[in-house]
Amino acid sequence: MSAPYPKYASNEGVIDRAAALLGDRLVHAREEVGEIALHIRPEALVEAMTILRDGLAYQQLMEIAGVDWPDRDPRFEVVYCLLSVTRNHRLRVHVAADDVTPVPSVTSIWPVAGWLEREVYDMYGVLFAGNADLRRILTDYGFKGHPQRKDFPLTGFVELRYSEEHKRVVYEPVKLAQDFRSFDFMSPWEGAEYVLPGDEKAEPEAKGAPTPLKADEVKK
Repeated sequence: MSAPYPKYASNEGVIDRAAALLGDRLVHAREEVGEIALHIRPEALVEAMTILRDGLAYQQLMEIAGVDWPDRDPRFEVVYCLLSVTRNHRLRVHVAADDVTPVPSVTSIWPVAGWLEREVYDMYGVLFAGNADLRRILTDYGFKGHPQRKDFPLTGFVELRYSEEHKRVVYEPVKLAQDFRSFDFMSPWEGAEYVLPGDEKAEPEAKGAPTPLKADEVKK
């Protein structure tokens, strides 16, 4: 065996075979940094994915990711990472999307897409038509906005906690108790000016590292 792991199959001919099978469902294809990306029309996504699974043997859906391009129209891209187990080859499928028009769900082809589509919805706000349980999955209850959007604010003035009274997570203005927030900001190598409990009788140590004892000075 020349390598400790199976080598990935070559990209040679993959785009031509995919283009022949997908027809007008394919917007364009490209090979970049050793990877092949197929850009598909959103309305033809389910048909295209079925062809890639049955016709080109990409049996597994490994991941669904979102990308935000604020200056583009439509703004978002949904990226599907496919794996051919029999050919040991990976492929990316790109679909343009916005936060209004739903992208067809691929849960009918790969049930695992249910949770993956929920992640993209939660982080970017992209909707998926046909997902029977399109709820937030990574953020907390009542979260507002979509954290992976590039215009999402990074700071805020509210905090969340679980309320026993309401039996749910609630948002409240930030409250920082100042009673015990006393800091001296002194370097730990310089030592604090105050004496810690139990150190009252300790003799002060001379500056500098103590000189190590010689072998004949060590008490046995």
